[in-house]
Amino acid sequence: MKVVFAGTPEFARVALEAIAAAGHEIVLALSQPDRPAGRGMKLQASPVKQCAVANGWPVAQPRSLRLDGKYPDEAAAGRDALLKAQPDVMVVAAYGLILPQWVLDLPTHGCLNIHASLLPRWRGAAPIHRAIEAGDTETGITIMQMDAGLDTGDMLLREAVEIGNDNTARLHDRLAELGGRMIVQALASIGTLTRTPQPAEGVTYANKVEKQEAQIDWNQPADAIVRRIRAFDPFPGANSPLDGETVKLWAAHAVPAASVSAAPGTILAVTDAGVAVAARDSIVMLTELQRPGGKRLAVADFLRGFDLKPGQVFG
Repeated sequence: MKVVFAGTPEFARVALEAIAAAGHEIVLALSQPDRPAGRGMKLQASPVKQCAVANGWPVAQPRSLRLDGKYPDEAAAGRDALLKAQPDVMVVAAYGLILPQWVLDLPTHGCLNIHASLLPRWRGAAPIHRAIEAGDTETGITIMQMDAGLDTGDMLLREAVEIGNDNTARLHDRLAELGGRMIVQALASIGTLTRTPQPAEGVTYANKVEKQEAQIDWNQPADAIVRRIRAFDPFPGANSPLDGETVKLWAAHAVPAASVSAAPGTILAVTDAGVAVAARDSIVMLTELQRPGGKRLAVADFLRGFDLKPGQVFG
């Protein structure tokens, strides 16, 4: 089958490689334009573009596909590339651009989306982060027939996974692998899968994660703080100011306490096993931290270079 693939990050690259490995012909890869990255802020190609270039597949990187939008010349070039490709189907995974109706209508079998949630829960940009942050016990992958709405199309396949104690990095990798397997399954059965409309009940939206969300509010319950630390690993990395430095918090667990008399954010105890910090209702035990410019370290190693003491207060 002739496939146009639209995606940008690592999550999408995993699916692209799975589709190619299943024997489908990648006739075009669409990806976001190269972005500055790293300390030198040099332009860097997305994982999907890197994969396409390595395999000799055609690549297009329009900033928009709206012919009447801000970049009509780039959209027109994208249209020409799509028309030349003559795809049987388009697969979309974390592409980052809204597809106008002319794109949705162009492939013979339309556009299939790999979405990292159990729709209709967590439509939108950051479903993995938000599922962990909210305390969901499960999430999954939905293969969806795309329409003009934001993740509102009919569901074709849906599979759940337990979240457990995963952070976003680990859950991302599990879901990326599952998404690759499920899109191959969907392509093998294209045209015969049952289209199930999404229910009107249970709709939630996973807003994009912003850097300013990363600072921990110690007035929250300990469980909520721990979930946020897990949800923001690896990006943007939960943090809290302490003695003029911003310390990143990478791993923690909640410790029940009958009562906590100290103000939220107060360090209660410091050992090689963890740094105990007062939350609103109980205790957060920090077990992996990072100083500005330093490395992520287990607490015992971190304490060799940062002398934390009971009574200090995180902001």
